[in-house]
Amino acid sequence: MHYLFPIVLGLLLPTFALGGENTKPAPSYAGGAPVDSNGVFSNYKGDIAHGSASVRVPFMLRRFGTYFRSGTDAPQRVENDAAQLQAQIQELQPAVTWIGHSTTLVQIDGINFLTDPIWSKRPSPVPLLGPRRYVPPGVALQDLPVIDFVVISHNHYDHLDVPTLIALAQRNPQTMFFVPLGNGELLRSNNISQVVELDWGQQADFRSLTVHCLPSQHWSKRTLTDTNRALWASWAVTGPKQRIYYAGDSGYFPGFTEIGHQLGPFDLAIVPIGAYAPRAMMLESHMNPEEALQSATDVGASKALGVHFGTFDLSDEPLAEPPRRFLNASSNAPAAAPTPWIFKVGETRRF
Repeated sequence: MHYLFPIVLGLLLPTFALGGENTKPAPSYAGGAPVDSNGVFSNYKGDIAHGSASVRVPFMLRRFGTYFRSGTDAPQRVENDAAQLQAQIQELQPAVTWIGHSTTLVQIDGINFLTDPIWSKRPSPVPLLGPRRYVPPGVALQDLPVIDFVVISHNHYDHLDVPTLIALAQRNPQTMFFVPLGNGELLRSNNISQVVELDWGQQADFRSLTVHCLPSQHWSKRTLTDTNRALWASWAVTGPKQRIYYAGDSGYFPGFTEIGHQLGPFDLAIVPIGAYAPRAMMLESHMNPEEALQSATDVGASKALGVHFGTFDLSDEPLAEPPRRFLNASSNAPAAAPTPWIFKVGETRRF
């Protein structure tokens, strides 16, 4: 999860390869993520700031106020036609569906994959204390098409939701789970065996697609004693016709430009636009909407889908603010900037 609960509590691929898809000079992340002799990962800039105690403690107290909020300004939900999702994959129509929070269903080249799937009602190690879900998932778990693989960006509870991952693995034992280094054991301990762990700069082939593990600027924590002992990442999925970038959770950093140079341009970038206030606490780990659009510009995306807002109340900004600012940012953006997309929960668009 983000900050409240970690701090309060404190297979075989059809083909698998590590290597290069292009002939460009090796990127700075080719050697992997920084990690010390104790197995603690860090960002390229070193440790990132989370604000002083005078900022964090009041923030934690304000989080308890979310239990009494109505969620009036949460995103609207539309009924999704599960039959359409099935038809799109059979017709090889590239499409993306917003399930809610950072969970999207991407359908390209006859393959279905999910980003950071969470169907749980509360992302928390203590369910009764977690922030409640304001909007039900846009597609019921049982209505999903067969999921070929999943990418996980990091181990916070709103991104690595073990009950959902177990349900997906039970639904289709062949579903592959791509995770950054240090996250595989958690899945395997929950009887999920189809797991591939990758470092920054590594990649794996999945049928016609290549899955790239890439840098982000963030952190990890699930207990009081495991801070940054599992890696965080962004992901690119590239194929013969479409290229997708998923930023996971990240502060704005120069790595986006390098990713764009190495793997861009992208048909679609899925970028986080919420959980950015207070800035003294979130600046280096979560982008605001304007930074999110800039990150999509940096990677060379033609379209940018804003996610990570409104489903759960995780930070101080009003629920309705992130999508408004994200769309407004495009009015002052250069002509080369991507088209910003804001979906209703459950909405599908082809790209």
